[in-house]
Amino acid sequence: MLSSLHKDHLNIAKLLQLLKYKLAAIRSEQRISYFLIRDVVDYLREVSDKYHHPKEDLIYDYYLKYRVVEGEVANRLHEEHAKLLEAGTELKEMVEMILMDAVIPLDQFTARLEQFIEQQEAHMNYEEAVIFPHLRDSLTEDDWRHLEQVWQNRAANDPLFGAEISQHFQALAKQLSLPLSS
Repeated sequence: MLSSLHKDHLNIAKLLQLLKYKLAAIRSEQRISYFLIRDVVDYLREVSDKYHHPKEDLIYDYYLKYRVVEGEVANRLHEEHAKLLEAGTELKEMVEMILMDAVIPLDQFTARLEQFIEQQEAHMNYEEAVIFPHLRDSLTEDDWRHLEQVWQNRAANDPLFGAEISQHFQALAKQLSLPLSS
């Protein structure tokens, strides 16, 4: 399960790199596709909310229930997931307004986009450096088997990096040079 979460992080990092390129293009006054930015934010919100964070939360809740955990670590993950969802919602609303030709000051948008990217990266770095090693060191093979069994009933297909790319994310897949499903 941790390897699939790590793989998700690698995929998310690709998307954040794409957002960084778009941010640099905006700052150098190049034309960009705000539809593509919207699709990245949609993907991050959809997959994080419906698949990635619930899997992390399942593992982490189990860990908190059966292991002694002290300090801020106990609540930080859930708090960060909530903040990421809120930041994604705010950014998506701003992009939607731009797509409807609303006047949004460019410096406001670039600041929000940069903050979003930084939040996502800081969160993944925290999980990779702190949370995942705790889980790896603390949970037994029996724990992982139990969690895998529970997760199997909730598993969802990734709409961008999964077996089939959803119609909604075809343009984004093309931008990332992912093989398109027929």
